[in-house]
Amino acid sequence: MTDVTIEPATSADLESVAALLGACRLPYEDLGPEQMADFVLARAGDRIVATGGLERYGAVALLRSLAVVPDFRGGRLGERIWSVLRAAAIDRGVTRLFLLTTTAEPLFERWGFHPVAREDIPEAVRTTKEFAALCPSTAVAMTIGLRG
Repeated sequence: MTDVTIEPATSADLESVAALLGACRLPYEDLGPEQMADFVLARAGDRIVATGGLERYGAVALLRSLAVVPDFRGGRLGERIWSVLRAAAIDRGVTRLFLLTTTAEPLFERWGFHPVAREDIPEAVRTTKEFAALCPSTAVAMTIGLRG
């Protein structure tokens, strides 16, 4: 398999990130160039093959848009992206992450996340466009505590 590097995203990557998320059937409509500062990319040559990001609200954040293109799945690339995002969250003072998933609950449970009732999620996260409108109400809400 091609060597893959993981690097911070920039505002110039927004269109490519949105295309990858759309291809993976994940929400991207609410992303803007300023949010790319909290995203990372995995590149194989010039091709973006995975991405993931954080949406921070003080000490809590939404883990969003963790996506790997189909031909790079199964090689733990998603886990590498998660590790980079987890470290970035801790470095930025985040103590708890939340996410929504319709397909990857077992994967996130292996990484230490557990289901949480939506009403137990802080309002700042609950009122994001992803929670309020973009993800279906059937998506499972999950959380994990972070330690430095």
